[in-house]
Amino acid sequence: MGTLYQPLESTMQDLKVTIHNTSLVFPSQETPKKPMFLPNIDQVLNFDVQTLHFFNANPEFPPEIVTERLRIALSRVLVPYDFLAGRLRMNQESKRLEFDCNSDAGAVFMVASSELTLNEIGDLVYPNPGFRQLIVHENIDILEKDDKPLCILQVTSFKCGGFAMGFSTNHITFDGISFKTFLQNLASQAFDDDNNNPKPLAIVPCNDRTLLAARRPPRVTFPHVELLKLDVPIGVELNAKVFETLQEELDFKIFKFNPSDINSLKEKAKDENTPNAKITSFNVVTSYVWRCKALSYDDENNSERVSTVLFAVDIRPRLNPPLPQSYAGNAVLTSYASATCHELEEGPFSKIVDLVSQGGKRMNDEYARSAIDWGEINKGFPNGEFLLSSWWKLGFSQVEYPWGKPKYSCPVVCHRKEIILLFPNIDDGKSNNNDGVNIFVALPPKQMNKFESYFNKFLLD
Repeated sequence: MGTLYQPLESTMQDLKVTIHNTSLVFPSQETPKKPMFLPNIDQVLNFDVQTLHFFNANPEFPPEIVTERLRIALSRVLVPYDFLAGRLRMNQESKRLEFDCNSDAGAVFMVASSELTLNEIGDLVYPNPGFRQLIVHENIDILEKDDKPLCILQVTSFKCGGFAMGFSTNHITFDGISFKTFLQNLASQAFDDDNNNPKPLAIVPCNDRTLLAARRPPRVTFPHVELLKLDVPIGVELNAKVFETLQEELDFKIFKFNPSDINSLKEKAKDENTPNAKITSFNVVTSYVWRCKALSYDDENNSERVSTVLFAVDIRPRLNPPLPQSYAGNAVLTSYASATCHELEEGPFSKIVDLVSQGGKRMNDEYARSAIDWGEINKGFPNGEFLLSSWWKLGFSQVEYPWGKPKYSCPVVCHRKEIILLFPNIDDGKSNNNDGVNIFVALPPKQMNKFESYFNKFLLD
């Protein structure tokens, strides 16, 4: 039960990528120039996120056809997502970040190729520094030095006919759920009928971000121990301080649970003393990882130290009335669970799962509104021992393009000890394969040894 992930092949770090063309893409129809309000959830997310989507070769869609289809699809989807063709700016009156929906700025589209085949670049699940070559997001020669696009799409073809679609987007544009909706809409616009007309959008996005504006006046009705107050203006370099990693040597490993492992953890979590615990795959995996991470510290008096795990909760269905599922922004807030290391080591697993479950249940309409209002009064960001970031169930690999679904989709990984990532498996066509999870952990060597020891120990309890 539970294993260390072993890469299928050696990892090729130089992917021998050449950029052939870089251009700006504009909306296919005229869009209005206007500012777009950004709520407090967005204000602290001013950093880029890179994702990669790998596709096997399809003889009916050689890379040059795919590239042109994607360029056209991007121009079409920039109509409903007009903010992506604009830029981020500071409103000097309100001292808040906002989108300048200016279609004249444009999104960036890059065409590249690799001298390797898709098989030669190595295991797609295993984080490879070379993957950064598949999405160039700095020093783009067609842009002015200070021009920072909100969306960059790089299409890189491989020698075998397969290709990678690499996106760099500012996190303010999307959370994971709304980015999947964007991908579904992009894919829909890559389909053409016999008259070269695109399909309708898969889901019409809701761009009204005032739905998550703070109340007037703001009302903070909870203590929000998961948030850290800072004495700086909102939107000013907050991102540089969130989970900042010191310069130190970090080992990284991937720990793997298959579906039967997760089912065993769910059985272990059942207890008549905690009948209301929500025993989900996410909750049991989060509880297990939290336990190992908290106990991996080198503190001499570790037992009474309070450990806090942070995790994102989608608030769309939790608000009253619910937020539209098509909300095209960030609609996740940070929830948390806290316990002493003694409780995590000696207590029953069911109790740890219950703590995580209660952390998720805490995020109801009033708590979410209170957290948003907290951001109106206090400028700051999430605060805890570490954040567990899940890409596990987002379903990027389930998006259907004219040339098929991605072989695998993943973020470009940074090694940070305060963030643990959950990745899905590569979908090999088996019905339950994608129910397994890969747990990416980066820690100093001594802490990694302890984490691995506890990971194995608790499996045997």
